[in-house]
Amino acid sequence: MRRCGRSGFGDLLAALALAGAALRLLSPSCLAAETTEPASLDRGYQMMYNLDFSSAARFFATWQASRPGDPLGPISEAANILFSELDRLGVLEAQFLVNDEEFLARPEVFPDREARARLVAALARGESRALERLRTTPRDADALFALTLVHGLRADHAALVENRNLAALKETRRASQWAKKLLAVAPGREDAYLATGIGKYLVGSTVAPVRWILRLAGYEGDKEQGIRELERAAEGGRYLAPFARLLLAIAYLREDDPARARQLLVGLGEEFPANPLYAREISRIDARRK
Repeated sequence: MRRCGRSGFGDLLAALALAGAALRLLSPSCLAAETTEPASLDRGYQMMYNLDFSSAARFFATWQASRPGDPLGPISEAANILFSELDRLGVLEAQFLVNDEEFLARPEVFPDREARARLVAALARGESRALERLRTTPRDADALFALTLVHGLRADHAALVENRNLAALKETRRASQWAKKLLAVAPGREDAYLATGIGKYLVGSTVAPVRWILRLAGYEGDKEQGIRELERAAEGGRYLAPFARLLLAIAYLREDDPARARQLLVGLGEEFPANPLYAREISRIDARRK
């Protein structure tokens, strides 16, 4: 794809990577696998954030076995598969996300076909269950959240693994559309603001002619509002709050506000002290400010 200046589709690719980048910036310590029926998905996501993908996979499998019709089970499985693959490929180094040129020039990756097949199958399973629920219960918040995640994960895979930029943009818009429906019926599900905020920030960050074309095609763009919505996800999100805080840190760096980015990274480092990557990112900020 032809780039449209410093704030063109390079911003799209970099920002799509941010949610996945959170996984490389979270603590690598491992948690024990769940041995009884899990009551909540939270622990599985914590394992995933800790890069303990094997334990997370077992946790999500146990959770699905106890709730075979719930769409969030296979969607969580898909998230774990995708982020494990992105971690294996090493495509989420945080410095790439601030510099468009470095991100676009990143080395070619060689995805695992078996992992892709499992990812596609899990997303399809979760999407089917969510749509089935909505046919009988149109205001089902979990189903709406699952569909938000379906398209967000597809966007990440299209951009970061398959290098299909237009497909990633379309999936980002679909994720935002489902997130709006979720917020309309469940305003407290503030994880949804991650999807809406990313979409608005991306389109709002493009150069004016591209932004105008995207808006004609139905894409919303408002960079400042996008940041405000990311802040809501960072403060009130349940599963995705760490993602949103990383998104904000990178967005602040891209908006030439290193002090606020550093503050977020310091907080994340205090919450996950075993991870040395936060200290490295802070060191990079400090070096650039000298």
